[in-house]
Amino acid sequence: MASDQHIWQIWAYNLHRWGLAEWVANLLEAAGPLTLIAAQVVYMVQPLANRAVPGGHLQALAELLEDTKTTHSFTAFLREGDPQ
Repeated sequence: MASDQHIWQIWAYNLHRWGLAEWVANLLEAAGPLTLIAAQVVYMVQPLANRAVPGGHLQALAELLEDTKTTHSFTAFLREGDPQ
């Protein structure tokens, strides 16, 4: 998380602002091994979507989905509360 902490903070802020934080946390937990497939999809669309998504966000998302421990860490981070 250390290298992507600033990206996680942006995501958490926006998800809380939009009222989607708990929903995304539940989705990540329920997806289980499907997150590995989702990570591969992110890697595949990355060259096309890099212009629409801020730098590094797609790579951070793919890495988050790829590693189960990181996914659980982000889920816990989302549930810590509304970031400032």
